Amino acid sequence: MVIVGLTGGIGSGKSTVAGMFKDEGAYIIDFDILARIVVERGKPAWEKIVKYFGPHVLFPDESINRAALGRVIFAEEKSRKTLEGFVHPMILKERDKLIEEIRDENPSSVVIIDFPLLFELGMNEDFDKTILAYVPRNVQIKRVMERDGLSMEDVEKRLNAQMPIDEKKNLSDYIINAERAFGDMRDQVKKVIYRLNKIAEKGRAN
Repeated sequence: MVIVGLTGGIGSGKSTVAGMFKDEGAYIIDFDILARIVVERGKPAWEKIVKYFGPHVLFPDESINRAALGRVIFAEEKSRKTLEGFVHPMILKERDKLIEEIRDENPSSVVIIDFPLLFELGMNEDFDKTILAYVPRNVQIKRVMERDGLSMEDVEKRLNAQMPIDEKKNLSDYIINAERAFGDMRDQVKKVIYRLNKIAEKGRAN
């Protein structure tokens, strides 16, 4: 089994790239999905969030209002770090359970973990290989403004909470240029998955 970290920045096309790897037969574990699961109403992380941030980060049904919570955590680094402390340990437990299930099913599989804060949290050593979905910062800003209807100031706050994407290029084993045409991106993914499958077949990362 090869455990691969897929990362990028907001608006970098990471989800599209993950979907392409899935189409090529890789198992995908999406940390954004796990993050939603661990903060469901009544779970330990949910309780910690409500106690620390207050009920104004909840919808009327008491589920987490991610937009309201996002406005708080991206305005203050301490709040963001506190939230990470509540959520990430729970996410890692869910990840480990999924990895073991995949290992039982297919011991020589390629597992790609879609993990936005991989480098920010210094967790690159947890992976056999790392992949970066890359676009320039100006493209990130344009995409997120169009996609989420945010102001440039709000997008900048979110980008400033992450490691600059150009720094991530130097830390990554593989880079998928997600500014390219769809077909070109798929060709890049095919080349990377071919290499990862070869590593998985050997039973070791090298």
